[in-house]
Amino acid sequence: MLKVFSLVFLLFLLTAASGALVFIYVAKSLPDPETLTNRQVIQSTKIYDRTGEVLLYEIHGEEKRTVISFEEIPESVKKATLAIEDNEFYNHPAFDWKSIIRALLINLKKGRIAQGGSTITQQLAKNLFLTPERTWTRKIKEIILAFQLEKRYTKDQILNLYLNQIPYGANSYGIEAASQTYFQKSAKNLTLAEATLLTSLPKAPSYYSPWGQHVDELIARKNHILERMFELDFIDEKEKQKAQQIKFKFAPQVTGIKAPHFVMAVQDYLNDQYGEEFTRSAGLKVITALDWDLQQLAEKVVAEGAERNKELYEGKNAALIAQDADTGQILAMVGSKNYFDVENDGNFNVATQGLRQPGSAIKPLAYLTAFKKGFGPNTVVFDVKTEFNTIDDPEKSYQPENFDEIFRGPVNLRQSLAQSINIPSVKVLYLAGIDDVLKIALDFGITTLTERSRYGLSLVLGGGEVKLIDLAGAYSVFAQEGIKHKQTLILKITDQENKTIEEYRDQNQKVTDPQYVRLINDILSDTEARMALFANSLDKTIVPGHEIALKTGTTNDYRDAWTIGYTPSLVVGVWAGNNDNSPMQKKGSSILAAVPIWHAFMNEALKNRPLRTFNRPEPVISDKPMLNGEYVANYRYNDRLYPQIHEILYYLNQNSPQFENWEKPVIEWIKTNVENSSIYNLPLPNGAVLVNETTTGQTEINLISPSNGSFISSVIDVAAEIKSSSDILAIELYFNNSLINIANQAATNFGKNYTYKFKYQPNNVELQNSLKIKITDSSGKSAEKEIILYR
Repeated sequence: MLKVFSLVFLLFLLTAASGALVFIYVAKSLPDPETLTNRQVIQSTKIYDRTGEVLLYEIHGEEKRTVISFEEIPESVKKATLAIEDNEFYNHPAFDWKSIIRALLINLKKGRIAQGGSTITQQLAKNLFLTPERTWTRKIKEIILAFQLEKRYTKDQILNLYLNQIPYGANSYGIEAASQTYFQKSAKNLTLAEATLLTSLPKAPSYYSPWGQHVDELIARKNHILERMFELDFIDEKEKQKAQQIKFKFAPQVTGIKAPHFVMAVQDYLNDQYGEEFTRSAGLKVITALDWDLQQLAEKVVAEGAERNKELYEGKNAALIAQDADTGQILAMVGSKNYFDVENDGNFNVATQGLRQPGSAIKPLAYLTAFKKGFGPNTVVFDVKTEFNTIDDPEKSYQPENFDEIFRGPVNLRQSLAQSINIPSVKVLYLAGIDDVLKIALDFGITTLTERSRYGLSLVLGGGEVKLIDLAGAYSVFAQEGIKHKQTLILKITDQENKTIEEYRDQNQKVTDPQYVRLINDILSDTEARMALFANSLDKTIVPGHEIALKTGTTNDYRDAWTIGYTPSLVVGVWAGNNDNSPMQKKGSSILAAVPIWHAFMNEALKNRPLRTFNRPEPVISDKPMLNGEYVANYRYNDRLYPQIHEILYYLNQNSPQFENWEKPVIEWIKTNVENSSIYNLPLPNGAVLVNETTTGQTEINLISPSNGSFISSVIDVAAEIKSSSDILAIELYFNNSLINIANQAATNFGKNYTYKFKYQPNNVELQNSLKIKITDSSGKSAEKEIILYR
């Protein structure tokens, strides 16, 4: 008997020693639970609207999590978890021998590991440190780690770690993420019924999913947990019955993203600024500038407008940007009509990524530059068919067309910009200087016009690519009278501990004088001035009760249509077209494709905004009459005084390589229109007199040939009828101020009425030449008449 006892005791010692060795061996390979103190818990970064109430998106890896404190977790969640998972949690050590033995017997009976018997501490150890496989080795590791956890942390700390760690399905880890996912509320606001339902999920999150096929089973498990809570005196009968009778309304299972183009732009910023890994796991709270109400409106009008354009103009897409002009904050952003339309590249953000030609929407920058150089709204240029020498190759020419294929003759810059007339605008760009216009564009926030060698006079008609977000930023400088506010998507970023790591501060700078911007605003907000352009669509450019400045743009091939409209406080830009850059139908101009979208948004967006008006500019008065649109009187025809008519380069720089190309069409226009007062109405200065025709006494000179403004052939036939109250003594003829003929009374008896004739073949003919006849009579008085002739 003693021998048997000794043998059993020896076996016991060997078993115990072996177990100890196994325990020591396994323990050596385990992580130190002490690292939990310094452990960085992976949490989702959340992106909100400007109120901080509307969650737009969670950036996360495989785990979507928001850690909350033990005090923020409701008692109902804690008690429900204890009731179903480990009701003796606060009474036993790290493991429960009774549960382990019970599980062991069940597993031996079934011949496999079917039940674990794990305490909450063991489950936490498994979730934090171990892989999910079911083996005896892992079970030993779990017990060891649980024991070490209980040595280092209190029961409350362990339960808090557990409720912030375990999976609840749909990538939601921790009770806060689960509460937001299924009920769209914070965990601290959960009811008893909601708490027990969420507690039902960790056992089998996919099977028990509220959006799955086993909702009845989920409700049954929830009711089972309520029964356990009642048995343990955690709740009373009344609370149990009430919670069991609750009908649930789960949050819809959605893609999890609102304002997707905007959100992706924010995520790109965060990744660039802080790195992708940090952004994905740092648990940031990002308050953006987005106005959720305006965003929903923007998405609605873009979707509806793009659908309409598809049917009418073969334009399938559109984009919109709304910016607070006072701050630079982006209030709404829609990059396409449907972010999720993969087939048509819907996730491409035209607003921030698209490089598209802006058409006439770029014109205000050229006009502003011209105003800075002394030109004004009343400066007149001619809208006539014109060939322009190209900058890079003078032998080549560029001949732009007007949108409506109509030539208007003399127009002032106010009319030209308000009605978006192309040919005068190309002249304005030339006068302003391409390099200076590009500098202004950069100052105003256009970042993409950097390839100077590519840009010629077509730049003012959209011959360079821009982004909608940049264009909106540039127009906000007009709205703010020359102040540029740095654009921002974000108002504030805080970390897991609610420490601010970034916060919006208005960054602004003055980029031009307010006077020049006010001139642009005054033109673009002039409803009457734009009437000729918009005709039947004028009402789409007006928002009752608000002063609106507006500019449109259409590329020549109708690939892009633009509308940028603004008040002093709000700038809204719209693009319409196709992502693949295919053209729309010709009738799909900016007025028809983009303006209705813009108006639908602006009409609603301004309803809750106070009226603000633009400041009026000071009058522009130059000491050069032609910059004021005034022309010096030159000759009388049919008892009417007419001005000396020239294109503006005649007064500014006759040596310009563009001078001849600009001047000749004006001369041709004069021949047809000079007597048509309904078309021709160029102003004369106050008190204007004939400067090149003076009559003394009763002497009159009627120059029959050549006519003023005519072209010179090889020989000039001069014929003039002269009538004088005194005898004519001498007749002098000058060509370019050089005397070419003189006739006097000594050779010819002129009398008082005489017809003078002379043929002259000039040797040196300029582009523009003067022919003058001067008469002297017997009283010693003189009269003269001068005309202009062209080569």
